[in-house]
Order: sequence, then structure tokens, then C-alpha cells
Amino acid sequence: MCRELHVTRIAFIGLGNMGGGMAANQAKAQNHVRAFDLSAAAVERAVAAGCHAAASVAEAVADAEVVITMLPAGPHVRAVYGEQILANAPKTALLVDCSTIDVESARAVAKQAAEAGFRFADAPVSGGVMAAEAGTLAFMVGCDAPDFAAVEAALAPMSRATIHAGDHGAGQAAKICNNMLLGVSMLGTCEAFALAEKLGLAADRFFEIASKSSGQCWSITTYCPVPGVGPQTPADRHYEGGFATAMMLKDLKLAQDAAAKAGASTPMGAQAEALYALLDGNGFGGKDFSAAIQLLRGKLADLN
Repeated sequence: MCRELHVTRIAFIGLGNMGGGMAANQAKAQNHVRAFDLSAAAVERAVAAGCHAAASVAEAVADAEVVITMLPAGPHVRAVYGEQILANAPKTALLVDCSTIDVESARAVAKQAAEAGFRFADAPVSGGVMAAEAGTLAFMVGCDAPDFAAVEAALAPMSRATIHAGDHGAGQAAKICNNMLLGVSMLGTCEAFALAEKLGLAADRFFEIASKSSGQCWSITTYCPVPGVGPQTPADRHYEGGFATAMMLKDLKLAQDAAAKAGASTPMGAQAEALYALLDGNGFGGKDFSAAIQLLRGKLADLN
């Protein structure tokens, strides 16, 4: 006798560039997804991808087994959980916040959720829009150890790797550190390609050499900032899509704030923040963060 497939009732709150693809993959996995966003257009796209529209957060979470949120910043997460989710979701629901926020907010929401009788996890993601659409994100999870198996199962339709980072807030700590490293390494990659160009070294030749040498990193082999070189990246789409410069800047600000509070020295992170702030300040916050190569090449006008 065949076992009946269990359809999980999922509330998905926040359907932006990342959340939209993530919710679609939950629906693709045959889960019943009630989706909500303040943007009607985002909800319409989610419905087209197999989700069911909810008129409010309260409606979305009313009978949910899993609640997943993907929101812009800490204040939004605090407000949505404190004012809407905790008051309306069943106590049996597993709450998973995939937003990238400050550690303090993650821990504050976890404490509030626990006091209200809920299981909660902070589970920020790595991989960008393409991975969100492909269901190949990496999740860094902060939660009580006994809850991790349930969190991992809930995230499976969206994930290629789900890692338990530690207690509440550890997921956010891991994400902040990881994205600071990414921001710094991308700028180093951009500088190297810009220098190679000045020295008359063809980009494809440098790509092949650096990909197999000691300078190899993800920013070169997987997310090359030069169009026509390596796997297809936002550089091949005039730096559209991918991971917006404004979002990288937000993450670097979180890293610098965390470093200041922890008394950590992060000079490279501070320099990276300044350079992405310059790119954002010139009106290119919506471009992929790898567009920093045009800043370093002195060719910002080419981004228009």
C-alpha cells in the first residue's frame, strides 16, 4: 500500500526578490502555501507559481504548520512577529525567519516566541536570487538543538545545504560574517580583473589561471564580475538581478555594527562598506554588487 503524501500547510510572509522564488519552491514541493506580501504584484506572481493568496498575515498563519518569513530588516521582523504572527498562528506551528537581520533582533524575537509557546529559528540564507529560484540556497540556522530536524525538513524544498550554526542568533551571526567575507572577496576579485585589463591580460585568460591558482574563490569561479567569462552571472545581464548592491551594503552595515558592539577589528569590512556605499550613492544600489568592477575601472557611466 502506498503511503499518502503529507501536504504541509505553510504560511510564507514576504515575497520579494528572494521570498518569491522560495515560496514558489515550497509550492512546487506540493505543499499548501498561503502567501502574503504588501505588494499585490508580488502576491500575484506567487499565485501564478502555485501559492494561494492571503489577504493578511493573520489569514496566512491561521492554520499553518510552518510559518516562514523573508522580511527587509530587524524592525519589520520584530513588528510582524510581535504584532501579527504570535497572536494568530497555532502554538504548534514552527516559526522560521529567513530574513537577514541583526543578532539582537533575532534573539529578541526568539525569546518572545518562546515565551508565547512557539518553536522559533533564525535561518538566513546564502546564494542569491538565482539560488532562491532554483531551490539551492544554503541556510544558516540558529535554534534549539531539538528543533533543528524539523527546521531542516521545512527548509528542504528551498535548500542545497542547511547547517545548524548554534543557538538563537547564531544563524544571523554566521550570515553577517559570511557576507562580509563575500563583499571583501568580490572587491578583491574586481580589483584583480581591473588590474589584469590594465596590464593587457585578457579576462578569459586571467579567469582560467586564477580559477586554478591560489587566488581561486567563489567570486571568481561562480560569480565572475566580468561578462562573457565563466558561468553566466549578473555581469552577463548588465549587472541586473542577482544580489543588489544596496542589500550587500545593508549586510556590511550589520557586520560593522556587530563588530563595534563586540569590540572586533574589521578594517577590510569597513573599506568594503565604504566602496559599496559609494556605488549605492551614485545611484546604482539596484545593480548587482559585482558591478563594483565598473567603479574600480572608472566606468560607472557604462552601468546606465
